[in-house]
Amino acid sequence: MQDFLPAYSTTLTPPASLSPSPASAALQIAFGPPDSPALKCGLPVLAGPAVEHLFATATPAGRAGAIALFRQGPWLLGGASVPASGGLEPAVRQLYTDLLRATAGLHLARIWNYVPAINQLGPDGLENYRLFSRGRSLAFEAHFGPGFKPLLPSASAVGAESDHFTVVFAATSARALHVENPLQVSAYDYPAEYGPRAPSFARATVVGGAQPSAVFISGTAAIRGHATVAPGELAPQLECTLGNLRQVSQACGLGPDLGRDGPLPRHFKVYVRRAEDHADVARFLRQKLLTAADTVTYLQADICRAALVVEIEVTLLKG
Repeated sequence: MQDFLPAYSTTLTPPASLSPSPASAALQIAFGPPDSPALKCGLPVLAGPAVEHLFATATPAGRAGAIALFRQGPWLLGGASVPASGGLEPAVRQLYTDLLRATAGLHLARIWNYVPAINQLGPDGLENYRLFSRGRSLAFEAHFGPGFKPLLPSASAVGAESDHFTVVFAATSARALHVENPLQVSAYDYPAEYGPRAPSFARATVVGGAQPSAVFISGTAAIRGHATVAPGELAPQLECTLGNLRQVSQACGLGPDLGRDGPLPRHFKVYVRRAEDHADVARFLRQKLLTAADTVTYLQADICRAALVVEIEVTLLKG
């Protein structure tokens, strides 16, 4: 797969630092040691590590269609990047069909999606995010049947500066519990005003029971119920997003502070729609959320709703 390239070396900045990554840096995701091939995601890095290595001891495990597979202990991992020039929705549906076949018999724990021009209209006048959501939902229904909602894992979908649709996933043989936020309508139950098919994901997934080995908190933004809070306004959206993260943290059994000072290292990806907001976002998170032990990457990316200006995801996982 041509979009898996050797990961270039990079100096990792201190986790909560404002030190920028090189101007040309874009997010890459690698499975295995630092010299492993990496998948390009099409997101400019504003600060923090440009190459993500959540599963540092993974080894190649073949392919499933377009998807390159890797294994690490109980984990099956994979990723692919495919052209969307023939239509975003069919590309999404085919890639998800490959993903679901590869993970049959396992529990999906986390899916990352990087969607080209996510807020732009497709050729039929439907926003690309809604085309993506329909393709994903139809693939889940075709694989699991109409009762697929309880099986949906944590996920995120942000805009990529690319003409390719990219997906990365983690599935496991261990127990996986999918978690919702009591302050939000479950995404898969959103009303029809958000598109012909509701987004197909849980707010978080906890792997391993009472003493979890991993917690994946989905991309989280300023949504209460199903409505966007303070459209386009950074400060109130940051406060609302943090409130949602704390609620999900409680629901995952981590307490209100996302497992701060707990046994699992914390990894954050912070998506900022407007690059000029980066400094304010980083300052807020240093004051309210982050510790010196955290790994955090700030990325410039469009978000699933045009009125949202920031989104935060959290992964708690031992390397």
